[in-house]
Amino acid sequence: MSRTTAAALGRRQGLVQSLRSHFVIEPREVNVDDSEGTRLRAAVRRGWVFSAVWLAYLIYPVRAVWSYDGPVHWQVAAALCLLAFAAVFLGGFRDFRGRLHAEAQVRVPRQWAVVVALMLLLVPVAPAAGDSVLTGCVFVAVLAVMTLPRRSGLLVLAANVAAVEVLPRVVPSWTPDDSAGFTVAVAAFAAWGISQLVARNIQLTEARRRLSDLAVVEERERVARDVHDILGHSLTVITMKAELAGRLVEVDPARAAVEIADVESLSRAALADVRSTVGGLRHLRLDTEIRGVRSAVEAAGMTLHIEGSVRDVAEEFRELFAWALREAVTNVVRHSGGTECRVRLDARRTTVADNGIGPQGESTGTGLRGLTDRADALGAAVRVARGSDGGFTLTVTAP
Repeated sequence: MSRTTAAALGRRQGLVQSLRSHFVIEPREVNVDDSEGTRLRAAVRRGWVFSAVWLAYLIYPVRAVWSYDGPVHWQVAAALCLLAFAAVFLGGFRDFRGRLHAEAQVRVPRQWAVVVALMLLLVPVAPAAGDSVLTGCVFVAVLAVMTLPRRSGLLVLAANVAAVEVLPRVVPSWTPDDSAGFTVAVAAFAAWGISQLVARNIQLTEARRRLSDLAVVEERERVARDVHDILGHSLTVITMKAELAGRLVEVDPARAAVEIADVESLSRAALADVRSTVGGLRHLRLDTEIRGVRSAVEAAGMTLHIEGSVRDVAEEFRELFAWALREAVTNVVRHSGGTECRVRLDARRTTVADNGIGPQGESTGTGLRGLTDRADALGAAVRVARGSDGGFTLTVTAP
């Protein structure tokens, strides 16, 4: 291998390593925090600035043009074309990276114009720079595979590989380099892979951001659902007790005073429940809920029958069954118009039934949807149907 060939090979290999170092963005974990995505996008947006650093490898054709001892007009033309080459290269990358950052569609005709312009600008450089002009083929190939559609990029890559392999063998005084085509291909394919990595990182950041937004929405829905369920039950009981106190205020003032005291206690408890729900600390206890159910049913003037006890229910399903009792009994005292409410507690099933008018139409209220969501999270099933005596029956069955 001649000294010229060895030098050319060294220059191209150095260029490949530099381009690889420039375009690599190491994969890393992206936090849900949007600031991480902002930093990644900012890095992509500023990438074209760093591209200017690697134009330093154009020093080889610049040096050849500087030492050219032929006609001055060829020397001046080559120098101007190299300057234009650098400007077009930076402009092409700036446009491409800006659109990548903005997730806008890359304009293929514009990118084709950039690639063709780069190739044409190398032609006037050749008389003064000699075979050093082939260094520009690496830049053209890299830009093409990163910014053009895959087939178009491969076409440009093949043209540049052919140029660096064929031209030194047909142009007098140019030195062939058997590894030149391989060097251009490796640089181009490395740049293409890295461009895919950059795009995937941006997509991953956007996906994480959307997941974060969905988590916020789900939390809002949880709070809304819990507040609805808690206030619906509490306000129903308070209303029943207030109505009862109103009827007793003249007949039995002492009993009316007790009911008013219960209303005050229930309102304070409801306020505490709302605060704990908003704070994410709300957990129902089945035994406490049974006492509340008894108070609500009695305030509505209905008779309560309970079969089973809290001890019969599996520990992991007690909170779910507590929510089921709250939702079902709230509907019973509000809408059933019945005289009896029956509750049955088993290890993996709870049933609430009444002898009222039964479900009207589809039972798809907010409370029932919230209960269904909680049941689904535990693999349980919720069933609403008309009972054997015509009333409302809600059954929650755990797996």
